[in-house]
Amino acid sequence: MKTLYIIRHAKSSWKDMSLDDYDRPLNKRGKLNAPLMGSRLKTETVKPDIILSSPAKRAKSTAKIIAKKLKYSKDIVFNKDIYDADVGVLHNILTKLDDEEEIVFLFGHNPDLEMLVEHYVEFDENIPTCGIVEIEFDCKRWTDICAKNAKLISFDYPKKEIV
Repeated sequence: MKTLYIIRHAKSSWKDMSLDDYDRPLNKRGKLNAPLMGSRLKTETVKPDIILSSPAKRAKSTAKIIAKKLKYSKDIVFNKDIYDADVGVLHNILTKLDDEEEIVFLFGHNPDLEMLVEHYVEFDENIPTCGIVEIEFDCKRWTDICAKNAKLISFDYPKKEIV
């Protein structure tokens, strides 16, 4: 069994319009939502084997904040190909993972992440900033992940009511 957490970066700032999109930092709400979602994952005792992230500032910051909340002690893998990637690129990154990795966090951007989720499971939602989609794959190797063995497990985001 392989489990993928697809995580959109937290809310970013548009305050400095001279910044390149890649360099936009988290805004106040993003700095609050990232630890909130990290705490929710910690409550569920989720422990990633590997964290992959876009190196764009807002994604990198979100990944670091959530990793810290989960006491993740390994290095986060920042992959420039995750920034502005299409489904094929993201799927290819995942299928090249070491099969020892069971639980993977992937931090990135919309619309790329929504398209990736839709590639695997039926999903017609918007993934809001700091939203997390959990997908399980009934297989033992990352090279085998596909829509036929994928199952949507959960979808959480900062404004979602906790029942």
